[in-house]
Amino acid sequence: MMYRMKFLLDGLKVCCGITVIFLCLAPLHAMDTPHIKGTLRIPDSLHVQILKTSDGSTFIGRITEIKEYVVVFESDIGEIDIAILKIKEITEVPVTYMKEGAYWFPNPNDTRLFFAPTARNLKAGSGYFADYMLFFPMVAYGVTDNITIAGGMSLIPGLAIPDQLFYFTPKVGFEMQKVSLATGILMAGLPGEDEPLIGILYGVTTLGNADNNATAGVGYGFVDWDFADKPFLILGGQYRMTRRVSLVSENWILPGVDEPILSGGFRFFGEALSVDLALVIPVGVGGEWPVIPYIDFVVKF
Repeated sequence: MMYRMKFLLDGLKVCCGITVIFLCLAPLHAMDTPHIKGTLRIPDSLHVQILKTSDGSTFIGRITEIKEYVVVFESDIGEIDIAILKIKEITEVPVTYMKEGAYWFPNPNDTRLFFAPTARNLKAGSGYFADYMLFFPMVAYGVTDNITIAGGMSLIPGLAIPDQLFYFTPKVGFEMQKVSLATGILMAGLPGEDEPLIGILYGVTTLGNADNNATAGVGYGFVDWDFADKPFLILGGQYRMTRRVSLVSENWILPGVDEPILSGGFRFFGEALSVDLALVIPVGVGGEWPVIPYIDFVVKF
């Protein structure tokens, strides 16, 4: 008899424990519904929605009706009911980002050609980490929509930190529909009071959108704020060939040099990462056209 009573009491404790856990978790689960539901809306005809569910499915289309527990979602396969509790994320993008039924995410690296800047700025609060030719890393950050700051130091093997090159490059720019204007400065030097400060003061214009554009710029080099007598010119652009590949070109015309420095290559990218592979050709150097491989990568945050 005592054994049965003990068994019943133990069972009752287990049931009570499970009930308490369920009652604690149930409100947390229920809280997901108003949180997600507050972000749901029926978009206009100029936008589409990318809806991701907790089971890993992705739907592209539009919400046409929001009910208490489900949404009616219209896509290429027709209208389907999706439980609100299963919605993990929903993103609304302009319909122009859709091409042939695929989502062409924004270009993650539209503020630079290869090394040279475009006139487009980072948005406030966004930034990126970049590494040029493996040994020249840099971090950039959008202070506002019109002000970007960036800087870094070289990491050349075999050199101590006092022998590495430090650089800082702020930029101020403005966008007016498909025309962007910017001015900035690149300052670089070695640590120490006696080391010269070298740099470039430039202005640049970019015509077009984030995917397809042309850039022209002019700048003056300086050493310890002693500016060159003649400017250099930058001409370049990028063209988005596919969802994940762009063609990029950057070309320099230097004062006192008869032949330009040409470059061209491909940019491979995802939503937050891009990798550039290019060839640089200093035309006419030494009577020949040497080809220099170029690589960089950019991670946006």
